This record gives sequence, C-alpha cells and structure tokens, in this order.
Amino acid sequence: MEKLYKNIENNLEEMVALETLLTSIPAMAPESEGQGELKKCEALEKWLKEHGITDLTRYDAPDSRVESGIRPNLVATIPGKSDDYSIWVMAHMDVVPVGDLSMWETDPWKVERKDGKIYGRGVEDNQQGLVAGIFAVLAYLQTGEKPAHTVKLLFVADEEVGSDYGISYLLREHNLFRKEDLIVIPDGGDSEGVTLEVAEKNLLWMRITTKGKQAHGSRPDEGANAFLANCELAMKLNDLENFFGKTDDLFEPNHSTFQPTKKEENVPNINTIPGDDVFCMDCRILPCYKLDEVRKEVRRRMDEVEAKYGVTITYTEPQAVESPATSVEAPVVKKLAKAIETVNGKKAYPIGIGGGTVGAYLRIAGFDATVWGTLDETAHQPNEYCILNNLINDAKVLATLMNE
Repeated sequence: MEKLYKNIENNLEEMVALETLLTSIPAMAPESEGQGELKKCEALEKWLKEHGITDLTRYDAPDSRVESGIRPNLVATIPGKSDDYSIWVMAHMDVVPVGDLSMWETDPWKVERKDGKIYGRGVEDNQQGLVAGIFAVLAYLQTGEKPAHTVKLLFVADEEVGSDYGISYLLREHNLFRKEDLIVIPDGGDSEGVTLEVAEKNLLWMRITTKGKQAHGSRPDEGANAFLANCELAMKLNDLENFFGKTDDLFEPNHSTFQPTKKEENVPNINTIPGDDVFCMDCRILPCYKLDEVRKEVRRRMDEVEAKYGVTITYTEPQAVESPATSVEAPVVKKLAKAIETVNGKKAYPIGIGGGTVGAYLRIAGFDATVWGTLDETAHQPNEYCILNNLINDAKVLATLMNE
C-alpha cells in the first residue's frame, strides 16, 4: 500500500490539472439553463483513455431538452484479481449554477490554487470524489499492481436536479449492479472524513396552490384571501414536527422537519386581496413514518383551512423519496470504515442525513451504499473549494478499499 500511497501523492499536480479541465466545462441541467454533461463527459473520456483507463461504456439517457439530445452516464471498468463482487465509486458530473457572481473572489469556471486549496464551481461537489476515485485506480495501473476485486468508476448525470437522467435511468434501464457489490458515493461527509451516511430521512417536497377570490383591499369581506389561508396552512404544516414527534439520534437534527420555503408572487399591488397564492414545503421525515401517513395528515389540515377560509387547496410533489437504510453491518460500511482507519487512524461511524442523495435510489432498488468524503461542505456556495490534502487522503482511502 505504501507504493500506492506514494504514487497518489506524486500525482497531485495531475489531480489539479484534471480538476482544472473539468471545472472549465460547465455541466448544468436544462432546469438551470444548461446543456447537460455531454461536453464534460467527452473530455473526461478522452482524458481517461490517454491515462490508460480504456474499458469505458456509455449509457446515454435521452433528453430532448438539451441540444445533444442525451445525458451521458459513463462506466470505467478496471479488472481485479477477483470478480466475485465489484467495488463501485460513484460520482456525478453535473454542477449547480454559480449564483451571485459578485460574491465570488475568483472566476468560478477557472481553478485558482491558494493556501493548499483549489477554488472553482464543482471542485468539491463532486469533482473531489470523482478525481479521488480516478487516481486511486491510476495508482494501481501505474505501479503495476492489481486491485483485489473488479473496480467500477461510475460518472453519472443529473444528480443535482433529481437523477431522472442519471442513477434513476440506469436502475430503470440497465442491470449494472449485483447485490454483493460495494457502492461508495464520495459526495458528502465531514471535515474529518469519519461519517458514513447509511440512511436518509424520507423526502417530501410540496408545491401548494390555494385558490380563493380576488377582491379590493378595502373589501376583504367580498373575497377569499388565498394568501391569508396559506399563512395559516404553513403554520399548521410546520406543526407536523410536533405531530410526527419521534426522535432518532442517528440523524441530525434528530427529528422530522416540515419547513415552509419558497413563496411565489401573487398580486402585483398592495391594495388587492389575492385570489391565488402558491408556496412550497420541504419536509424531511424520519424513516419510522411512511409518506402515505404524512400525506393523510397533510390533507386533513388542508381541509380544515379550506373550510375556514372558503378556498380550494391542491398540491403537487416535485420530489417524494422513501428509502430504507443500509445496515451498519453491511460489508461496504465495515470495509470502508477499516480503510479510513488504515489511512487516517480515525474511527468512522454511521450517520443518517436529511435526505436527497443518490444513495436513496440505490437503497430503494435493494443495493447497499454509503455516502462518504472528507469535505468542508462548500458545495453550492460562492468560492467553493477543495482542500488538496483531503483529495489526496480520499484517494488513498479508496485505493485501500480496492485492496480489501
């Protein structure tokens, strides 16, 4: 392993160069006014081939919203001494928009290196995990060693906007995984690299539309104030945190959360009672509660508000995900924890999170997966950065896992 570790350390400049290449190619979903991941995927394919990783397979999801018509998913296969199971390292190619450009101290599409960090959109989310997986594999190829088991590097599309053209597409249309495979998703974690995410809260997003009757601001008696009704409804739905009040210390926070978030514009002027009003809820629910029982209580509270204010309330679910947990005794959890301790001398431990990773889709399909990484969690923020020592150590951990 020392030979592999030394190779990884010596490849730091190549790591930065690959991060620089990938950052220079914005890969945003059409929901973010982007053209998807194809150009970035093609650049990555070319780079991998030039560096000796040649067993590549593309799985293109059709998407008429982008000019190319496809959203690419790429698998690189590296043979191991045994093929009794595969070790998957799964990262995503897409990134989020830069947001308010004035808040960036650097050009978000050009990597800048300073004080042991690199800055740029995507350098941590998810290129740190993507690059770490690649250089863990290259350490084997460049030293003439062979991993203990077949390694599969999976680079997916569409992680940031729902995964319909990424892991969900692959699970629907292709039979890639085996039950015994180890699946690591280096796309979340903590600054010490010791938390292994094995469970997610159930996720329910709601877009709530309330229709009343518009009226003049001086005559509320002649209208039905949809905004006022939604204000009460938002409070009633927030109170579900008490109604579904169980706790589980695997998660932080350790309880279910029901939070009003986005509020859409209703009327343009102050002196009009709004007849239509829309707001959204982000609900993260402990797995001990089923979404159907939540939906039933949500509807009951909506009915109360309808009766009180004389309005009609409907809602859609932009996202609804209900997933089981990966057992803390699963091989992927135990072996990854062992690899972390070997490299960093630290004891890793399992946690649950609020929800929203691709791990949920794998667990729903019956595959054990864990989300891990050594991150300062600057994802989606201005001045996103990757600490280069974290990049090196994560590559070492993955290389160690590949030798288990």
